[in-house]
Amino acid sequence: MEEAFGIVIFAVVIGASIVAVITFLGVGKVYDQIGRGGLSLNEDDDGRPRGHGGGSGPVNTAERDAEIRQMLAAKNARRVRRGEAPLDVEAELQRLTAPSVDAALREEIRQLVVARNARRARRGEAPLDVDAEVERQVRELG
Repeated sequence: MEEAFGIVIFAVVIGASIVAVITFLGVGKVYDQIGRGGLSLNEDDDGRPRGHGGGSGPVNTAERDAEIRQMLAAKNARRVRRGEAPLDVEAELQRLTAPSVDAALREEIRQLVVARNARRARRGEAPLDVDAEVERQVRELG
């Protein structure tokens, strides 16, 4: 009986090893497909990963503005239900999407304008109005 037990254990281990090797070779890229499919967020409809180019192009800006308008319209609907005056959607959209220029950025722009004026003075050109130039560049950021 003890001899049969050793033979059975040996046969089971060899059989399981053969099945494991066949399974390992047979799966191929099955494990690469886990998490992919129609509900995957990182793939297009054809199964290729989405490219992460640009991100701030005109199409994305238009989509962003459309989504913000939808949220503002929903906000206005809630305000009207509460009896409050609705907001101007376009004015609120402009306020929300306007570039934020803090004091540190404004100071950095001022330093660049002062340095540009120094270069202009060395070339013999008239210096720029620092405050006006800073305001112009801040407007260009938007």
